[in-house]
Formats: sequence, structure tokens, C-alpha cells
Amino acid sequence: MTTSLRHLVLVLGDQLNDDASALSDFDPQQDAVWMAEVDEESTHVVSSKQRTTVFLSAMRHFAEALREKGWQVIYSELDATDNLGSLALELEKTLVKQQPLKLIMTAPGEWRVLQSLRAMAAKHQLLLEVRDDMYFFSTVRDFAAHTANRKQIRLEYFYRELRQKTGILMDGKKPIGDKWNFDAENRGSFGKSGPGVLPSPTRFAPDQITQEVIRLVQQRFAHHPGCVDSFGWPVTRSQALTALDEFITHRLPHFGLYQDAMWEGEVWLYHSHLSSSLNLKLLNPREVCDAATKAYHDGHAPLEAVEGFVRQVLGWREYVRGIYWTHMPHYLELNTCHAQAALPHFFWTGQTDMACLRDAIMQTLNHGYAHHIQRLMVTGLYALLLGVEPKQVHAWYLGVYVDAVEWVELPNTLGMSQFADGGLMASKPYVASGKYIDRMSNNCKGCQFNPAESTGDKACPFTTLYWDYLNTHADTLAKNPRMLMQLKNLNRLNDETRLLIAEQAHLHRASVR
Repeated sequence: MTTSLRHLVLVLGDQLNDDASALSDFDPQQDAVWMAEVDEESTHVVSSKQRTTVFLSAMRHFAEALREKGWQVIYSELDATDNLGSLALELEKTLVKQQPLKLIMTAPGEWRVLQSLRAMAAKHQLLLEVRDDMYFFSTVRDFAAHTANRKQIRLEYFYRELRQKTGILMDGKKPIGDKWNFDAENRGSFGKSGPGVLPSPTRFAPDQITQEVIRLVQQRFAHHPGCVDSFGWPVTRSQALTALDEFITHRLPHFGLYQDAMWEGEVWLYHSHLSSSLNLKLLNPREVCDAATKAYHDGHAPLEAVEGFVRQVLGWREYVRGIYWTHMPHYLELNTCHAQAALPHFFWTGQTDMACLRDAIMQTLNHGYAHHIQRLMVTGLYALLLGVEPKQVHAWYLGVYVDAVEWVELPNTLGMSQFADGGLMASKPYVASGKYIDRMSNNCKGCQFNPAESTGDKACPFTTLYWDYLNTHADTLAKNPRMLMQLKNLNRLNDETRLLIAEQAHLHRASVR
């Protein structure tokens, strides 16, 4: 007969830090860690092969590290014959067998998962203690207090509050450099000559555990999008630290200036590629910010690059987490613009004549990665202008990217990218014509479409749909001061031109259904 455990500590696939709050009082003599690989986490949205491989490999490496410490780990592998396919059912199986006195977990990154596990604990009349995730700089309660009694919530003010709280890039009560935000200095393009010689990306050859996961994923999820031929993501703490060091050393100095730039065929550029490690908790955001600020103080990287990077880690991630947990579950259903179109099939194949979309989607499928401007101003912009139902866009983003956990992905997609929350998260819809993509990349150079044209055989779909979006939503957008300049440009178009644009937009929408 199995002796009852004192605590069964639930560890999810994005909680791979051994200093997690749930493990703070772990006693190897009385407690056990519970982890489970289940089909549901790769099928409730269709998870790409790269994404599933990252999670499963990192989980298996973490479980092995805990066992090496002498901790009991109750681990359900995906291909076990008795695997029941969902976290809740796998947990129930363990509860019946182990009969723990109490369940403990760190707050998860997804509403759906939290409700499922709470329901199973209640079914078995067990206390599930959900502890604050101390990995973040702030709590959801901090965010709620910040937003209380505010008519609008904006990243900039929450970010400043966190800078003051943490002292990061601060000189007493003032920001270093006398500016909170260097965004205006961080919008450079590569120009006609291109990016030149770029630093090599930090990639890791799959070890035996990862190779076993790759074979499992290729067999079990053969019909899922993407491929794993190029897999090289960090899946251990030591690999993540190496990736951090190499970013700080080789790419951070140029990150700021070129963080919005794109170049066809260049996947990695000057970006950090650390988001999956941060979201799996292989890295702590404090050590990431500390490494970046040290590079500034040592004279290795300019302030605008360091501040731009810190704003993403200290500011943006904390902000979107607060949005998610203070507005779920209804946030998922928001659709202010009443968008109803289906996500085009080429989002799953990359087979489109639009060069920028083809490049961004193929890169996503091959590597499970695209940087923030490719997500916001290429794939996201196109979906917004086309009028795709936001939940479908969300499901795609959550499924294809290796760093996608719902707390961070959903607000970025539904709020920032698709403006489906009506301005709760962002101050304006991020809409632009094909000329923006032309300015920030070389994609348009070899494309059959002309970003300067909105009608005719060579019209760029982005440009056509941009003007059609402004025309369709003009009355609503007129209430937003940040959209007045774009609407002023719209008003320069005569009725005949607007009609031709509407007809061209209709033809394009019909062609991609």
C-alpha cells in the first residue's frame, strides 16, 4: 500500500525553475513533484512541432534535474500506454494512487488550466494551494491596484512605476539619461545595403532526450504544422544562460536601433531569442535585466538599446500579464470590430504570393519563431486588415510559436495586434499600408505587388486593405486622437477612389477564403 504524501507539488510545462514558490518548502522525505505530458496541451489549439518539442524536452530535462537532487518526481510521459490525455485526468489518476494530503502549485500561465486543476482538486475534496509566482517583478494585485480608478491603462505608466520600484536604469528618482523611453531612437531600418555580417544565432544541438522527443513529436503529431529539422532552442537552464550571455555579448549593442527592422531570409538578426527561455522559466527576468544593465554600465551597449530591451522584459511582459489575469475569462471573447473572416489557409503553409507574409510564415513554421515586428506588422497586420475573427488569430499565434503561453500571447494578439479589446491594452490600432513594410524591410523588392498602389493588378493587398479598413471603420476611429492624421489622409481620397478600393478589397478577400 502506498504511503500518503504530505504535499503533491504540481509543476506545469512553463514552470521549470527549481526556486518556484510551490517548491519553497519542498521536503524530499514527504513530498513529490507531479508533471504530465498530455495530448490536450498540443491539441486544444494545434501546436506546431517546434513548440511541442520545446515544452516536452524542457520538461524532461527539468524532471531529470530534480531526480538528480534526490526528489521524487511522478512523471507521465505522452506515449505511456495508460496516459489519459489531459492534465486533469492524469492528476486524478495520481490522486487516487498517491492520496496526498494537500496539493500545491505556483500560479499557472493559463486560465483554462487553472480552472481544470481546481475542479479536479475540488472533486477529490483536496485543498489546492495556488501560490504567487515570484518569478515576476510584480503581482496581479499590484497591477490591479495600479489600474484602479484609471480611465485608461497604458504600458508607459506601469513601466515607470516598475522602474521606480526596482531601481532598474534609475539615477535616484530620475531615469538614467533623463528619459523613460528611447523608442523613437529604436526604429531604424537596414537600408538598401542590408544588415551586413550578422552575429551567429545561438543554437543547441539536440541531445539524446531532445532527439527522443523529436521522434515522438514527428510520429504523434505528424499532421501538425511546421518541422523540427532545424531545432536548436535552449531546453535547459545552462543552455538558457549561454543564450543570454551570447545575446548580451554579440547582439544587444545593435538590438535597439534595428529591433523593428526586417530582412528577407534573415531569421535571427539582433534579437535575443530568449523569450521561450523566459516563458519556460529557465531564465529569471531579474538576471536578464541585470545582465543588460551591466552591459550599459560597462560601456558595452548604448542606453537606447538597453532601455528598449529592458522595457520589453520589465515593462511589456508584466503589463500583458496584468491585463490577462484581471480580464479573463471574458477577454478571450472580445471582438470590438466584429471581425468574422476565417484565417486564410496559407497561414499554415506559407504558400502565398505576398513576399512579406511568405517569408514571415515560412520562418515561423521552420523555426517556431518570428520577431515582434513580423508578428505585429506583417502577420498580425494582415489578419487585422482582412477582418479575421480574433479568436482564430489567437489560436494560430498560441499554436505556432515556441514562446507562446496564453498569459503573454493572448493580450499581445487580441489587444495589441488585433485591437479586439477596443483600446483597453493599446492606445490605437496598429494599422499601416504596405509602405511601412517596404520601409522596414526588403520584402517588397522582389514581390509582385507594389506597396504604393491600392488598386489594379499590381496593388499591394496590405495597401488596399489598409485604406478599406480606415474607410469601413472611419466613424469609430474618428473618436481616437491618434488616428486623426491617418483619417485626414483618407479624406483626401474621392468617392470614386474609395469605391475602387472597396471593390479591390472585396476581390482580395474572396481570393483567400
